[in-house]
Amino acid sequence: MGDRKPPKSYGTNIDFNAYHLRPAASYLDDIKRLKDELTVTLTGFGETEKKPAEKPKAAEKKPAADLSGLQSSMDEAKRAADELLREMEAKGGAIGPEAPKTEAEKSPEKPDLDKLLAELDELVGLEEIKKNVRSLINLAKVRKLREEHDLPTPAMSLHLVFMGNPGTGKTTVARLIAQLYYAIGVLSKGQLVEVDRSGLVAGFVGQTAIKTDEAIKKAIGGVLFIDEAYSLAANTGENDFGREAIETVLKGMEDNRKDLVVIVAGYEDLMEQFISSNPGLASRFNRYFLFEDYNGEELYEIFLSMCRKNKYTLTVEAQEYAKALFARLYRDRGENFGNARDVRNIFENVIGIHADRVASDPDIDERDLTLVMREDLEKLG
Repeated sequence: MGDRKPPKSYGTNIDFNAYHLRPAASYLDDIKRLKDELTVTLTGFGETEKKPAEKPKAAEKKPAADLSGLQSSMDEAKRAADELLREMEAKGGAIGPEAPKTEAEKSPEKPDLDKLLAELDELVGLEEIKKNVRSLINLAKVRKLREEHDLPTPAMSLHLVFMGNPGTGKTTVARLIAQLYYAIGVLSKGQLVEVDRSGLVAGFVGQTAIKTDEAIKKAIGGVLFIDEAYSLAANTGENDFGREAIETVLKGMEDNRKDLVVIVAGYEDLMEQFISSNPGLASRFNRYFLFEDYNGEELYEIFLSMCRKNKYTLTVEAQEYAKALFARLYRDRGENFGNARDVRNIFENVIGIHADRVASDPDIDERDLTLVMREDLEKLG
């Protein structure tokens, strides 16, 4: 399959109904139709339906009307339609900067910086990560203030490398960083767009750059989070387009350097290989955050937080058993250890076992619906 030309896009998906407007593409179609109608009218100007000739009376005979003024006006209208058409196509169908913003276009209220930092502090473990994030935010905040005071601002990369095993909180921290950057004015929106190789790489020549560009456009104003980024540098065969995706991301970072942050994530050793695979990556990513595995106590705290969030409580005996369970899980962890992901699997299995136990009880009450027993945990196997 050959290259496909991406569909033309006219503006963004905004709430035109809020201002009783139609989408910009609709107005563009009207202009094109007007242009065509003018062309047809001008081409056939002066032609009328032929009727049987009648010999006018001498008294009714009038001189032919001078239509040059009307012709000139219609020519000017056609030129104006052409010019507006070109302008709108050049702007992607935008209505124009003077048009009032719709509700969807208006920037939402910025998040509170202190609340975001408090949310960061509430995360289980990750003490070194929390410290590094606070330092990064302080640096970015002061840099932004220096810019506002027309002071020199040393070059600084806000792009990050997250290294660590699955389930260590990388995506959660990335989402918080996107909001923190937004809160201090470094980014204009603060959204997180999460992708992996499948979200960037296509299977046909010429399609990867288009697919990657689409992801970048969605992330402008926020953070593009590329999970398992090392897979982009893995040469899987003749038709591997991962490196094309890397080059497209690097170009997008440069073109949107004032309003786009990229965070790449993956296993520690593989991410080091990934960054060294391309000089452009090494020059843009110079901040590394290492996410350590959660220890047994932290895994237990994560489990308790899931229980609290879903209004489950553990008996004292169940708590003691759970502590020993997660200490053993950490001690015996292997290459496929999933950290918080493993905890979530255990939680979901426990509430399934709990449901089997209480569902057949004819006298079930609210306490039964919320209380997890030691026997529920023992049945995990």
